[in-house]
Amino acid sequence: MIAPLTKEEIMRRSLIALLAISALALPVFGQGISTPPSGDNQVSSVSQNIGLVKVTIDYSSPDVHAPNGDDRRGKIWGTLVPYGLQNLGFGTCTECPWRAGANENTVFTVSHDVKINGQPLKAGRYGLHFLPMKDEDWTLILSNNSTSWGSFFYNPSEDALRVKVKPAASEYHEYLTYEFTERKPAQATAAMKWEDLQVPWTITVDNPVDLYLARIREELHNNNGFAWQNWVAAAQYALVSKRPNDALEFAERAVNFTFVGQENFQTLSTLANAQDAAGKTAESKATREKALNHQTAMPTDIHQYGRQLLAQGKKEEALRIFELNAKRNPNVWPVNVGLARGYSAVGRYKDALKYAKLALAQAPDEGNKKNLTDAVAKLEQGKDIN
Repeated sequence: MIAPLTKEEIMRRSLIALLAISALALPVFGQGISTPPSGDNQVSSVSQNIGLVKVTIDYSSPDVHAPNGDDRRGKIWGTLVPYGLQNLGFGTCTECPWRAGANENTVFTVSHDVKINGQPLKAGRYGLHFLPMKDEDWTLILSNNSTSWGSFFYNPSEDALRVKVKPAASEYHEYLTYEFTERKPAQATAAMKWEDLQVPWTITVDNPVDLYLARIREELHNNNGFAWQNWVAAAQYALVSKRPNDALEFAERAVNFTFVGQENFQTLSTLANAQDAAGKTAESKATREKALNHQTAMPTDIHQYGRQLLAQGKKEEALRIFELNAKRNPNVWPVNVGLARGYSAVGRYKDALKYAKLALAQAPDEGNKKNLTDAVAKLEQGKDIN
């Protein structure tokens, strides 16, 4: 007679059965472990900012020499990478472009809307492919499918963009590489380079100022907005970018915003510039006078404004500012320099010479001493020093 199983034996046998079932459920190939990339085609990534726009290309990088050491130079284009569409014999694609690298999708990611060779592309993540051609322009293909392996599942219905690109000769690259070969404030050129060939294309940002202003507004709506200095910086950026209405809004906040705004030489001067840019000439003049006569206006502040007027060809107005500086800050550096420049600008060389010599005696460093020595020599010859 078979003795009945104990409670402990029943639990042990149940556990063995559960482990056996779990083992049967395991896949044949391990997943989730770190092994070298297929074909030793190392994963690479390159990024470039175009202002606030970030562009990234992630790819796997094959080399000219095969894994077995064979030199494939001269056999890359048209052989290893065939021309035209190909049936790769796997997956769902029967007319497939080149995956623009090795292994899984080459992925092109852009943080904001851009233009690729003049054609619009929305912000997003795209699978990057090429249609190579012999003695013709190639086609750059950006697919909405960015998660597949290579081009085996490429489907033209998923294309986000196709543009023509022109291949060209390149310095030798053993490893397939993506580079950003030209960089401008609103445009960059990306290029795929491998062996002796490169394929470049341009990425253009149409509205960099709009993007910066939008970001600035976001930042000023958080703790950054509690410092008048940031409102001044925003106004100055808008002025340089020729956005007078935005500049005026920011500058007014720098002066008047509750708990934040402050009247001082910097905020008032910025507001005067913004008012002038917005066509508010009378308001600008009144604000400017308030800035120049404010207790925070330092001798260097007033001097630099006079220099700005000289650069704009406003000689008489510049001289008035230099004289104002001398009245408020007699014999303080660089007041005499300003008087020398102001009198020289209106042709009063004798007066200019007098103040140039006084300034030379006050010069704080060798650079200023040399400049003023040269100025004295010019004025003695009756020449303008500006």
